[in-house]
Amino acid sequence: MVRAAVLLLGLVVSCRAEFAPPTVNISLDEDPQVRWMPLLKVFDVDYLKKAAADVIDTTVPKWVHQAVTPIVTSLEKYVPQPYAGEIRGMASQMGGSVADVIILNFAYEISAFCTSIVAQDTKGHVYHGRNLDYPHPVLRNLTIDVVFLKNGKVAYRGTSFAGYVGLWTGQSPNKFTVSGDQRGSEHWWNWWKNLVSAVLYRRSPVSWLVRETLEEAEDFQDAVMRLSKIPIITGVYYIVGGVKAGEGVVITRDRPGPADIWPLDPVNGGWYRVETNFDHWLPPPTRDHRREAANIALNATGQDHINVETLYQVLSLFPVCNGITVYTTIMSAATPEKYSTLVRPQGCGPF
Repeated sequence: MVRAAVLLLGLVVSCRAEFAPPTVNISLDEDPQVRWMPLLKVFDVDYLKKAAADVIDTTVPKWVHQAVTPIVTSLEKYVPQPYAGEIRGMASQMGGSVADVIILNFAYEISAFCTSIVAQDTKGHVYHGRNLDYPHPVLRNLTIDVVFLKNGKVAYRGTSFAGYVGLWTGQSPNKFTVSGDQRGSEHWWNWWKNLVSAVLYRRSPVSWLVRETLEEAEDFQDAVMRLSKIPIITGVYYIVGGVKAGEGVVITRDRPGPADIWPLDPVNGGWYRVETNFDHWLPPPTRDHRREAANIALNATGQDHINVETLYQVLSLFPVCNGITVYTTIMSAATPEKYSTLVRPQGCGPF
């Protein structure tokens, strides 16, 4: 109890000068090659090119970049719509090569270290929060909230990075919320597996499946089914929250299908689920205390007091929030207007 009390005192944290990212409206009624042009109203093209080059250079060794470029160029014909058109359009608008934009999008697929929490209060309201951690400080300046419009209305929304067509965080209003966490430790030498999966097996990048699910799924159950069964290029954790009591789940994915389904179980005390980057049934590495810290803080907060504000506080606690945390998003599908993202300019450190 003493430890929990100390942690609660630490929930008012020293994460400095958080700010809301810019919001970009993307019309799904526009041709894919031009629909991302609103980015140019927010970002300088030269800055985008330099930032993209920085992400690629710090993620992929130069010789690997050179070796995979011909493969990625041929991959373009295998990229499904609308992503092929969107990537081609971004390359044209940024004055870069299609291959580099594809490589950039695949680079984001292999280095997302995250914490996601789905929780239910005593009244049956479901809350969903996530920290997205990337070892690329430049991404704090590229973070955007994206509102996807169809027929002039909000179809879904999410948080992403300029130049990236996928989503790791998103909300379908009054239906469900979803976040993706990297499973295990993918490295650059596993790129060939992802490329083979994408080309030969026509499997989807994990972030593209998030976006497709947000656009197409009818409700929480439909979203869980899609995110569980549609083949993807690499393992991942999908965390999903709904609009009704009990609608919350962590889906542990292998490439072909689900490895585990871990739903909320509030009747038996399972009113929240915490997922980082390791299978929940196994102990995390001794160096990683995010899961432990989040569990202690949530128990100290209590189901009676969980809400969007206290969930943000839990996600602000070190080491749940840490030196490479780029942004924190809090959402609840039943109250879609409460969707909120804050960028962590300097990450979070110990107190």
